[in-house]
Amino acid sequence: MNDWPEAWSDDNRGRRYGRGSASAQPESPRVMRQVRRGQPAPPGQGAYGGVPQQPQYVDDHGSGGYDDYDSGYNTGQVYGGGRGGGDGYGPQRPAPDWRRRIKWTAITLVTVLFVTTVATYFWADSKLNREVDLSKVIERPEKGEGTNYLIVGSDSREGLSDEDKKRLRTGSSEGKRTDSMMILHTGDNGPTLISLPRDSNVEIPSFKGSESGKTYQGTGRQVKLNAAYAEDGPELLVRTVEFNTGLHIDHYVEIGFAGFANIVDAVGGVEIDIPQDIKDTKSGADLKKGKQTLSGEEALAFVRTRYALAGSDLDRTKNQQKFLSALANQVATPGTVLNPFRLYPTMGAGLDSLIVDKEMGLFDLADMFWSMKGVSGGEGTSMNMPLAGSSGGNLLWDKDKVKQLVNQLNNDEKVTVKGD
Repeated sequence: MNDWPEAWSDDNRGRRYGRGSASAQPESPRVMRQVRRGQPAPPGQGAYGGVPQQPQYVDDHGSGGYDDYDSGYNTGQVYGGGRGGGDGYGPQRPAPDWRRRIKWTAITLVTVLFVTTVATYFWADSKLNREVDLSKVIERPEKGEGTNYLIVGSDSREGLSDEDKKRLRTGSSEGKRTDSMMILHTGDNGPTLISLPRDSNVEIPSFKGSESGKTYQGTGRQVKLNAAYAEDGPELLVRTVEFNTGLHIDHYVEIGFAGFANIVDAVGGVEIDIPQDIKDTKSGADLKKGKQTLSGEEALAFVRTRYALAGSDLDRTKNQQKFLSALANQVATPGTVLNPFRLYPTMGAGLDSLIVDKEMGLFDLADMFWSMKGVSGGEGTSMNMPLAGSSGGNLLWDKDKVKQLVNQLNNDEKVTVKGD
């Protein structure tokens, strides 16, 4: 009986699929393993004793036998990885070159830091108000060792609204006068900060008018030191200090009420230890004894107070020295220097408020602040100008001690003179 479908015969079956003979061919050019046919074994010597030798299958790579059979699923062809893929899922990516990445990251950071530093320098330098021309000062003493800064706090109300004047108790006087004056010496033997009481008795020397250019001859006129500033501004004040001390002033720095309060607020207040309770209706100070953080308004009241102090202006100058050193110390802390959200407002408030001489640079300003920080850290000396008494309400300097002090500063020696 024929088991094949209708119209199919054994001949058809043989022609279509073959019977393993040499003449068998596939029905179509499908992808099939090649059949490698070797020499037929002699009768009775087949691999299994009379069983004809079976065809040997060879894959596309030329591998033969069932032991070498490869389905193709681990060659990478199915998953698109090609024959070179080690895991069968595609070509392996090279390992990251961490040394190269670190190198370029470092270069990028250094470049950004350099550009930011340069941009900050030019921004800050452009904000300095270089208004004081020390070249107008005549008959100047020779320059000594180290650097001398004349630091002036003025009672200028510039930039203050009527509400600010009322809140800060500054009054509404026109113009400006010196409220405090200090000499800061920097050198190899530590900084020295010397307060010049505003009521110091001094002689007004010959000078050239800062505006007129006219030379005014000295007449031996004796006045209080702050009168020199009121008469012809910073240039005459420098000339008067140099004439009465013999000390060459290298740089001039001035700050007004508004600028002082703004700097203190920009750094988040200044911590200071107040030695006694202070209540002064004129300056507006109402402070308790002990360590505390002062706001800009409180700080300004503190450094202006003198009527509530036993030593009046002399005690006030000591408080001013103490506070300015604490302020410099606060500005130079990592919390300010490394925090751009505090550094830039502080620099902006300070640079907008300062008036300096035409030769003053940012490095000079930084030297001044770091030296004042050194004073508060115990690395330097703070003192009042040595006094010998008073006359008619004017404070008289001790001329012998002043001469010795100036010699030590000019030679950049360790200061041994004691002030009041």
